[in-house]
Amino acid sequence: MTKIAMIPARYAAARFPAKLMQLLGNKTVIRHTYDNTLATELFDEVVVVTDSNIIYNEIVQHGGKAKMSIKQHESGSDRIAEAVADMNVDIVVNVQGDEPFVQREPLQKLLQVFEGEAGKAIQVASLMQVLKEEKFIKDPNYVKVAVDKNMNALLFSRSVIPYQRDQQFTPLYYEHIGVYAFRKQALMNFTNWPVTPLEAAEKIECLRYLENGVTLKMIVTQYMGVEIDTPEDLERAEKLLAQNPERKF
Repeated sequence: MTKIAMIPARYAAARFPAKLMQLLGNKTVIRHTYDNTLATELFDEVVVVTDSNIIYNEIVQHGGKAKMSIKQHESGSDRIAEAVADMNVDIVVNVQGDEPFVQREPLQKLLQVFEGEAGKAIQVASLMQVLKEEKFIKDPNYVKVAVDKNMNALLFSRSVIPYQRDQQFTPLYYEHIGVYAFRKQALMNFTNWPVTPLEAAEKIECLRYLENGVTLKMIVTQYMGVEIDTPEDLERAEKLLAQNPERKF
């Protein structure tokens, strides 16, 4: 299978403008994401897809591969679909630009679900991790996911799911990590569908798959680091980097 990693990178961000160009240690957030994705050696190609000349130049001037979007896009998946439309590829992995601590193992697990006879039925897969701290469980910036017994997604929400109605029962909470893997045709189908009601309400793009009847296979992984959504997240990322200066994220 031909496997590529595409990193959608939008310069404007409502909660934290220009977050991808913020310095984290001695590199920008987007360069950490690109370099660490490339270092996994899992992909035939790694490309940043962006609407910004600033981000494009940041990647290209440091020897990386980047591609400018032609149209305006509401979601990272739409941006990637435009970029891969004419590419001969089997599996496309969407690595969010604000995930600077990308690691090999979670991405390898994600790719493995497409292998073998059982893997032929899987169209879309994504990552999640156990969420334990109450402040993060209640934080709408942390997208939660509920799954069935086969680890297929039932619902994604910024609200607390499941709601703990029975105080004697402690539910398991999962945070959705915004890293996806698609078969190319599933991604092209996604971009041809209109935005769905739950997706519009929650601003969670993968709900478009569920609302169109497409199953998302969820893979449990260990914590990947810090997703940079706010200035506070950047501070947490700086502390993590300082605590692990020799670690290859």
